[in-house]
Amino acid sequence: MSSGYFKGKQLSKRLFAFTAAVVMTLCASGCGESTQEESNNNSSQADAPTESARVTVEGTKFMVDGKELWINGVNTPWQKWNDFDGNMDEQFWDDTFAKLAQDGINCTRIWINCAGENIVKLDADGGVREVNSAHWENLDSLFEIAEKHKVYVMATLLSFDHFKGETSSADKWRTLITNKETCDEYAEKYVGEFCDRYGDNEYLFSIDIMNEPDWVYENEECGNIPWDNLSYFFGKCAAVIHERCETLVTVGLAMSKYNSDQYEGNMVSDEYLKELTGSENAYLDFYSPHFYMWQREWFGFPFTETPAEYGLEEPKPCVIAETSNDDADECGLTLTEKYQSAYENGWNGVMVWMQTDDNSEWYCYDLTQEATKAMAEFIPEKIYPLDSD
Repeated sequence: MSSGYFKGKQLSKRLFAFTAAVVMTLCASGCGESTQEESNNNSSQADAPTESARVTVEGTKFMVDGKELWINGVNTPWQKWNDFDGNMDEQFWDDTFAKLAQDGINCTRIWINCAGENIVKLDADGGVREVNSAHWENLDSLFEIAEKHKVYVMATLLSFDHFKGETSSADKWRTLITNKETCDEYAEKYVGEFCDRYGDNEYLFSIDIMNEPDWVYENEECGNIPWDNLSYFFGKCAAVIHERCETLVTVGLAMSKYNSDQYEGNMVSDEYLKELTGSENAYLDFYSPHFYMWQREWFGFPFTETPAEYGLEEPKPCVIAETSNDDADECGLTLTEKYQSAYENGWNGVMVWMQTDDNSEWYCYDLTQEATKAMAEFIPEKIYPLDSD
């Protein structure tokens, strides 16, 4: 072969190498720009604030992501009684939450434990022996359903029913609540575990420590337990909740009689709970008294009064957490008017009572549905703050 061939070959190699170098440089430059741009975009997305459904308190208002929340609520306390002891009907609860969400209802109150010892099992001295493991499995499902449908839950952990009657179980609960050591043990072993498991779920709106403890104090069949014992228990549980998670705390008193200094005294005031327990974390985040028409002649009518006029003078959010959905003839207001009047008088929410008669249908749901839909149209930005601009 001639030397001209080798020269041409070498020239071709040089041209190829030069071209390849240019292409690689351009590619590296372009890829670098693309990578940097993607990195910047990813960084911006990471730095962008995410919406939080967590309910907090600012003064006398509930807030979600910097916007006011009004509780357009109901009670769906149980399907069959003690639903969460291993016998939860998941489809029923999923259907219920879907229905609530469809009808403008943003929160429901559920009795996590209705009575007895089939969930929290006690020793004879009132100590906590164990918690039914199936209870936690059921609650895992419940709070997943709540988050799926974006409906808040007020979880009621106990009721006066635990203390009612002449049974060994009632005796154990009375023994528990009259002993500080067993109160502390319950607060740590059960309430603390509840917080550890579900406190991160932003749709756990609040923990209602006990349903209507008024009757535990007033009624012989419930033990006539003194307020010092009851309120120590509330304070201890509240302190543990505040120490373990961000979930709000309340106690569902049956009436304002024990929630107000206008009557027998505020048995769940910050001052009283802190004094009894010695803890600065022993306080309620909001008040949630119940109201039924028999109370009107004694304690007034909350739907046409402000919380302060009703006797709830401590500056906190206030929710009417249980009331009838079918008493329009008796009280002179339709249910829709009751919700709207409560809102206009400064209450932070209404939650009507419903329960199932046949394990499938909620009592007078058509009345509830009409009222909650009307409120969702009246103040949509406060019912669904995360959806508002």
